[in-house]
Amino acid sequence: MKANDVRNYPAEIAREITLHRNIDSYTDSHPLFRSSVQLFGEGRRRYAGIVLDVLYDHLLSQRWDNFCDIHRTEFIQRFYRALLAHQEMLPEKLRLIAPRIVQQDWLGSYSELEGVERAVTRISQRLSRNGELLREGLADVRVHYAAMAEGFEEFFPQLVRYAGDRRSELMAEAV
Repeated sequence: MKANDVRNYPAEIAREITLHRNIDSYTDSHPLFRSSVQLFGEGRRRYAGIVLDVLYDHLLSQRWDNFCDIHRTEFIQRFYRALLAHQEMLPEKLRLIAPRIVQQDWLGSYSELEGVERAVTRISQRLSRNGELLREGLADVRVHYAAMAEGFEEFFPQLVRYAGDRRSELMAEAV
């Protein structure tokens, strides 16, 4: 989604899209995340952020009850219902794959490392070049899984605080 595309959405959705972008920037620049990037092989570091993003989805899925009172399965089902109910608002590419996301339970599959591997493979197929470097990053994940998980454990509570604070700031700006 392009930066100016948020203007095409209701204010609440535009704010959440902006928050998501802020979260991505915070994550990509965070020292703990950057430290995990260094665990990837020399030629694969350029794509390590993508692999780590998916791995962090897996790690969150594994530790869900530590961060959310809503059962993970219920949360995912709510998301899928909202996704399908609002398909007309989605960017074209997402609109086209939304039914497949639900049918194949992409979010639920992140609870297993195999789900991470499938997700990274799907992403690599959408890259115009160097998709193999993205897939090769999975070997680095297998070798350094424990260290990456440890980094996530320290990072994620900081991200939760940041996201809460940033959401509050964005809501205050809207008033």
